[in-house]
This record gives sequence, structure tokens and C-alpha cells, in this order.
Amino acid sequence: MYDNVFVMDHPLIQHKLSILRDEKTDSKQFRELISEIAMLMAYESTRDLPLKEVETKTPIAVTKTKVLDGKKMAIVPILRAGLGMVDGLLNLVPAARVGHIGMYRDPKTHKPVDYYCKLPKDLGERDVFVLDPMLATGGSAVDAVTRIKEFNPKRIKFMCIIAAPEGLEAFTKVHPDVPVYCAGLDERLNENCYIVPGLGDAGDRIFGTK
Repeated sequence: MYDNVFVMDHPLIQHKLSILRDEKTDSKQFRELISEIAMLMAYESTRDLPLKEVETKTPIAVTKTKVLDGKKMAIVPILRAGLGMVDGLLNLVPAARVGHIGMYRDPKTHKPVDYYCKLPKDLGERDVFVLDPMLATGGSAVDAVTRIKEFNPKRIKFMCIIAAPEGLEAFTKVHPDVPVYCAGLDERLNENCYIVPGLGDAGDRIFGTK
């Protein structure tokens, strides 16, 4: 269907995604679910992080063990909705550095508008995980990854909760080298470029705004 796109069908992810979609789910539970799903997705998307062997002394004996090698990870949420996924990844990799890219969608053109960018100085030494709950038109994700590539990181991965086919097509066309991890691949975009069936405006539901 799409090269380099991974739809996570783990039962726990799918269960939590169903509750996330429900219009009756309030902001507190929505935030918790976004973080939990991101953490479950991170478990799989970090599977290929490099390891090195070290010597460890247990209470019984000295043995060889494995730890993450090098500078590890950088997490870059696309503001503002991407913030909801950050803690889920930090729970697994607390030493990761966090950068931020601020973009919003112009209500008339539906094009992304860039307003903020602050990234770790050593980004070139890290694996970068770009976060945004929704991959709708793909514009913000494409622009964010394009910006991050200027810093020549080791690798880039994009993580979202829900993706639309239109967004995946746009993203993979520009960045075929960047793996995409998502919990759900939905039907389409509507006339307002919202994902159908989707889950509404992720930012509004995370922060309780409209």
C-alpha cells in the first residue's frame, strides 16, 4: 500500500484508539490516552535503536549487558498537538532531548504556517522522532521533516496517531526515506481537510479549547 509506513495493530493500541475517537471522551482522558498510545507506539518504533555491550556487576557476578549506544534520541513535537505525545516517549527514554517546531494550518488555504523552531544543538548526533497526532494533508509534517533534515540527524522517524491516505501520499512522496508509524489509517479527508472518521481537532481535545 505505502512503502515505509507501519500501522500498529496491537490490541491495546486499537482499544485505546477507539476510546480516543469517542466524542464523549473528555480532555483529561483524551490527554492520558494520547500519551499512552504514544508510549505503546514508541516501544515498537524504537526497536532498531543501536546498542553497545558493557560490563555490569550484579550482586552475584560480573556480566556483559547491553545499553543504548551514542546520543540516543531527540523528540520533536509539532506544536501544539504534538506536545500530547511527548511524555509517552519520555517515559521510555527519559534522557532524550526535546525540540519544538511550531506550525498551524491556515483556515483558508489549509497550508502550514511556520512560526517557531527550537531544536537541540546536537541533533546531528541523534535519532529524531517527529510527533503529531494527526497526519491530514501532510503539509506540516512535510515541512517539519524538511527543516529537521537541514541538521543531518542520524535518522528521522515520524509518529502520528491517525493518518489520512492523502497525508501519507504527500509525505511519502517528499520523504520516502522517513518511516511513518501510525495507530490508525482512516478513510479520507473531508471538504475542510479534517480526517474522516478521525477524532476531531486533536489540539482542541488535548487542551480543552475550541
